[in-house]
This record gives sequence, C-alpha cells and structure tokens, in this order.
Amino acid sequence: MDGGGGVLSSPPLNCPAEFGLHLVTPPNHPLLPGPRPDDFLWATGIEDTFVPQTRPGQRALDEYQLMGHYEHWREDLALGRELGVRALRWGVPWYRVEPLPGEFDWSFTDQVIPYLVEELGITPIVDLMHYGCPFWLRREFASDDYPRAVAAYAGAFARRYARLVHWYTPLNEPIVNALLCGKRGLWPPYLRGDGGYLRIMLQLVRGIQRTVAALKEVDPGALMVHVEATGLARAARADLEALAVEDQRRGYLAYDLLTGRLTPDHPLYTWLLRNGAGPDELAAIRRDAIPLDVIGLNFYPQWSTQQVSVNRKGRLAWRAVEQDGAGFVHLIEDYWRRYEVPVMVTETSAKGALDIRTRWLETSVAAIRRLREQGVPVLGYTWFPLFTMIDWRYRFGKRPLADYRLNLGLYTLAPEGAERRWQATPLVEQFRSYAADPGASVGAVSIPVAAGAP
Repeated sequence: MDGGGGVLSSPPLNCPAEFGLHLVTPPNHPLLPGPRPDDFLWATGIEDTFVPQTRPGQRALDEYQLMGHYEHWREDLALGRELGVRALRWGVPWYRVEPLPGEFDWSFTDQVIPYLVEELGITPIVDLMHYGCPFWLRREFASDDYPRAVAAYAGAFARRYARLVHWYTPLNEPIVNALLCGKRGLWPPYLRGDGGYLRIMLQLVRGIQRTVAALKEVDPGALMVHVEATGLARAARADLEALAVEDQRRGYLAYDLLTGRLTPDHPLYTWLLRNGAGPDELAAIRRDAIPLDVIGLNFYPQWSTQQVSVNRKGRLAWRAVEQDGAGFVHLIEDYWRRYEVPVMVTETSAKGALDIRTRWLETSVAAIRRLREQGVPVLGYTWFPLFTMIDWRYRFGKRPLADYRLNLGLYTLAPEGAERRWQATPLVEQFRSYAADPGASVGAVSIPVAAGAP
C-alpha cells in the first residue's frame, strides 16, 4: 500500500490480447477457492512495511515496531478471529529474521505462525518481502546478490514452516518498490530516473522468479499470490491519451516480465533497452517465466486513479480523480482478460470520514458481486489494513509518532489506559455481515455457457 502518500502505481492496459502476447495459464490449483459463495476468501492484513535503513534526517520505517505489534501480536492477530476472516496477510521482517547472511533468528515467527494457524484457525498469506532488505545486503535491491539472497531466505522459511504455511506473496507491490527505491530515490538504494526504476524492477522480478522456485522446491503445492499496486490512468484531453496509455502499459510491467511476455514486439521493449535493460537480460527473464497462481490487486479509491493534464506553466501534471473508485470494476476486468488467472483483491480501504469508508466497503463488495455474476473469478477480498497504521511520511517527518497515525482500518487504536488496545469501528459489523452471508454479499462465480449449448 502507499502509506497515505498518494498513488504510487501505474495503471493497467485496456487491451488484454494486444500484440498477440501469449498467455501463461496455471493449472487448476488445489488450494484455490471454488466458485461457490461459501468458498469466498474474506481476508484482512496487518500493514508490514519494513525500511530499516536510514540517512541523516530520516527515521526507520518498521510498521510492526511503530505500532507495537512486536509486543502485542497476540491481541492484534486475535482481531482476525473476532472479525470472522478466513485469511490474513502477514509479513516477515527479513532484516530481523536473518540478521547475518545465512544465520536465522526464528524466535518471533515461531510464536506467531503456530498461533495464527493452530489457535486462531486463520490461513496466513505470508508476505516474504514487504519492501525492506537486511542491513548486510549492501546496495539492497541493486545488489547483484539480491535474487540469490532473497530466494535463500524464502527457502529457509518454507522449510521451517512447510507444515503450517502454504500461501505466499513472494514480493509485495513491485511497482511501489521500483518507484520509491529506483525512480524517486526515497528508499534504499536511492536510485533515480527511468534507469533506476528498471534496474530495481528487473532485480525484483529475478528475485520473485527465484523465490517461487525455492518455495516450490520445498512445497510443490504452495500457492503464490502475486500482489501488485494497481490503478487507472485518464487523460484530461485528447492529445494526452497516448501518454495515459503508456502509463497503463507500465502498470503491467512486473506481471508481463514474470510471465515471459516481455518479447521484442512488446510496446515497452525499446523503452527498457534505452534505459539500461540488456536484450540478453530480458531473454534470460523470459526463459525463467513462471505461471501466476493468483493475481492480487491493490486498489485505493482516493489514490489509484490518476489523470494526466497540463498545468498553468504548460507542464505535465498528474492528479487523483474518480475518488469514488468508479473504475474499480473496469480495472479488475482488465487484469482478468489479460492474464486469465484468478483474482483476489489483496488490499483496499478508504481514507476519510466514517461515511466515506462505509460507502466504499459497500460499493467495493457490490462490485465484486457484479464481477462474479459476469464470470470473473474474483476469489477473495481483503480490507487492508486491519487497524491503524503509520503514514509513510513519518520517515521524513519531524513530528511525534502519534501525528502520523493513519486510520484506514476496521479498528482504531484506543486511548491510552483503555481496557482494550483496539476499538471497533462500525465497519467491523458491516464487514462481518458480508462474511456471514456470502450468498447475498458476493454470490457465486457464474460459469459461462458455451456457444451453441442448450
């Protein structure tokens, strides 16, 4: 997610079969939820951004530390059972569990994972990478050793928890990683420009490919939920339409690379070559292409639709539009048509007054029902985060921590001295009501009738 700092994603393309690119379709995975309403995967998640490295004037960003999750994890996770979810996105702080290369400290995860699975009965969707690298990995994502190192860590985790964990997100939001670490120079390794963006993106993709191989070697039946920040692009006037389409294409970049679609006839191929990607490097990524089990789409109505326009100085400018999330259905349809892979909404919520957030919960769940009625296999819905998080602006700010609390969740932090750590908002009962009656809230996935069938 984007930490409240505005949309950080590039949106998708509207033409799934464009340029004749071939589809890499996964087999029918035994862990995938079925089409019936009772199969639907209601989920939530705990914000788990980890960027521990700092420069002068910066503060470490570890959401678990800032929100007290390391101390209060039992109470925090128990909210999931109270909410009635079947799954919960939860991330591993790599920099803590592998403080030295090849030396692992599982003391925290050894408590959390069994509690989540065996005591709460909740399926963890484990974020192996939610932005941050260990201190010992010099140059972080830009290190030549990153793909090997992240895969080795993933394999070690899978071996330890193979009995308990079968759902994984190999890396959360490649686009946000590449933007903040590679294009804007805000997070380590602090690269800038399109060259920096592509350097980080290609490293992340290689890391994902090797991570999936390491996980599947340990647990061939593991299911991969590939989570990306998604959005829509709009043009304020006709002569900017081509620019909006280009932005949309870039939103597919990580998935296209992973699935072997980045061929010489791809519309972004020459852009990659001009900005430092080598043809042999791209060919190697194509050779290691992987199928996608599930595509996880993150969408926030206030930030995920951007319009390109021209400002008073005659320069290009982008601003958030359609803050009611009007394009949500269209976006999911785009991804389904392009990849023909089951979809899960892996993050969504809304910022603002309670009525705004209530309306978005109602609107987004209704959108899922509409999509399923049309035969689009949206198999799960995640309100994210579960509770109060810290705005990412904290990293560069000077004010006290409490000033950066961002209330997107279903629960908010209670006042100091309260009996419980968390206060339920009215959204909790609203979410519970949907989960308790999935037939009414999301319905079944309609099976298309073949042409000519009686």
